[in-house]
Amino acid sequence: MPFSKLGLIDPLLKAISELGYKTPTEIQKKAIPVILSGKDLIAGAQTGTGKTAAFGLPILQTLSSLGEVRGRSIRALVLAPTRELVIQVEANIQAYAKYLKISSLAVYGGSDLEAQKQALANGIDILVATPGRLLDLAYQRALFFDDLEFLVLDEADRMLDMGFIDDLHKIIERLPEHRQSLLFSATLTDDVRFLAKVVNHDAIEISLSSNAKSAPKIKQWLITVDKDTKSALLSHLIQEQHWNQALIFVEKKHSAAKLVEQLGKRGILADSIHGGRSQAMRESVWQSFKEGKLKYLVATGIAARGLDMEKLERVVNYDLPFPAEDYIHRIGRTGRAGETGEAISLVSKDDFKNLCAIESLLGHIIQRQEIEGFPVKKTVPISILNYRTN
Repeated sequence: MPFSKLGLIDPLLKAISELGYKTPTEIQKKAIPVILSGKDLIAGAQTGTGKTAAFGLPILQTLSSLGEVRGRSIRALVLAPTRELVIQVEANIQAYAKYLKISSLAVYGGSDLEAQKQALANGIDILVATPGRLLDLAYQRALFFDDLEFLVLDEADRMLDMGFIDDLHKIIERLPEHRQSLLFSATLTDDVRFLAKVVNHDAIEISLSSNAKSAPKIKQWLITVDKDTKSALLSHLIQEQHWNQALIFVEKKHSAAKLVEQLGKRGILADSIHGGRSQAMRESVWQSFKEGKLKYLVATGIAARGLDMEKLERVVNYDLPFPAEDYIHRIGRTGRAGETGEAISLVSKDDFKNLCAIESLLGHIIQRQEIEGFPVKKTVPISILNYRTN
């Protein structure tokens, strides 16, 4: 099915064609007609399936028929959990709106509040924001919600994981009751469904995956390894298997700096992004990685969502995440939009509890491989799940 069959107007079709969009993804095929019909929506779809276009395109089409926005007013509000995701979503919306007279703005913490207030002075059609920064602007009366037509909660499960529930309630209380509300989430947990009841009215639900299954085109495997030889094993894999590029996840920011240093001592140039670095530095490092100038990027969970790269070949879990749902979000950085990808986890005995939780969530055992020259002294047991499946 081509995009033209979804009822999109020519300016949008022209813009997405220039971006290389050929046929809609499953979430786009199902969500766009629902949103164009004016109904509320709850959508469960994995990371990398094209959710931004699924809500961005129909919102742009609807707003294109309205007149100029009033000063300090907004017509569509998109809430996202991280600065990186806010920036990415607004950039995509801006690209889709290339041939429309639609304004958009990204606002998030750690950037100039006064500049954002000034940008809002004449009104904005689509505002993409983190919850905290949006409330800062609302408290200072820098924006009004009277003309709001759309509310979008993007990555709703992640916002709940990050403790934004109180902020979300404060925001929702300020919004007009008559609006179209859209909730998108990688997983439709009980908490997400409860939030949806607060946000949505008689919503249509679309669920393209069971609550936490990972994308089928991602090859997953793990290597058991002693904790003190993890960095040596990672260096071996990079060099011996001639990895072109890898996004490597660690749990703590000091671990990121340490791993970058350890890789450097073995002649592997890497850099890191984590909460201890400035927003400008994180954006610069990510851009370098995205352009292929930087081959190996070490990141804390801050990059598990909101960093979009079309053809990332490989994700490495140097540390296994907790909670287990974060594993889904991490590996979702690869295998995006129908591409194939690879997810490798380096698992020591200390990771066993997290491994059990992840495999239980997936519903299957992750394939194990051994690497010659890296014998394991502290054996990682086989998950109990394995005995159930044999």
